[in-house]
Amino acid sequence: MDVYEAVTSRRAVRGFLDRPVPKETLERVLSAAAWSPSGSNLQPWHVYAVTGGPLAEIKKRAAERLAMGDSWDEPEYEQYPSGLKSPYRERRSAFGEQRYGALGIPREDIEARQRAASANWDCFGAPAALFCYLDRDLGSPQWSDVGMYLQTVMLLLRAEGLHSCPQMAWAKFHRTVAEVLSPPGELILFCGMSIGTEDVAADSARTGRAPLGETVTFVGE
Repeated sequence: MDVYEAVTSRRAVRGFLDRPVPKETLERVLSAAAWSPSGSNLQPWHVYAVTGGPLAEIKKRAAERLAMGDSWDEPEYEQYPSGLKSPYRERRSAFGEQRYGALGIPREDIEARQRAASANWDCFGAPAALFCYLDRDLGSPQWSDVGMYLQTVMLLLRAEGLHSCPQMAWAKFHRTVAEVLSPPGELILFCGMSIGTEDVAADSARTGRAPLGETVTFVGE
C-alpha cells in the first residue's frame, strides 16, 4: 500500500471484528511511528498500548459508569471552543447529521444518539487500543506534535491492513482509564485510539472533506 492509498483509505472505523492484533504488529507500527516529527525532537507522546485483560477491564469499568448514569470526568482540556464559529460550526453539524443519519437516528432523538455514542467506551468492539498522554506542562506546539504522531500511527496501521478510530471521548473517562493504567500524575490523557480489523457489516461511512479552495491558498506561479 503506497502512502496515498493509506491516506485516502484511512477513516474513523466504528465497528471492529473480535480478531486479536498481534503484539508484534503493534511494536512494528509504534517503532516506525517514533520517527514522527516533533519540535526540537521533544517526542512529547506517552502511549499505552492496551489489549487483553487490561483493555477488557477498562471497558467494563466504563460500561458500569454509563449504566449508573455517572457524569463525565472534569475536563482537563477544552475539546472544542464554546463559541465554535463558521465554517467549523457547520462542518461539525454536518458530521453529526451524517453520522447519526447513517444509523437512522433523527436529530431530536437524544437518547438514541447517546446510546450510539456510548459505543466509544467499548472501543467499538476493537481488541486493541492506544491511550495517548502528554505532559500537562507542555504547550500547543507539543499537542500539534502529538497529532502528527497519531496520524503517522494510523497510516502505518493501514499499511498493516488494520483500521483505527481516534477518540477524544476517552478523555471524558480519564479517571477510569487511569485506574487501570496508573499513569504518572503529570500526564494528561489526550485521547484513545481503537485498533483492529474492520467489521464491514458495521456502518463506517466516511465523512466528506471541504473543497481544496476552502482550506488551501496557492501563492506563486
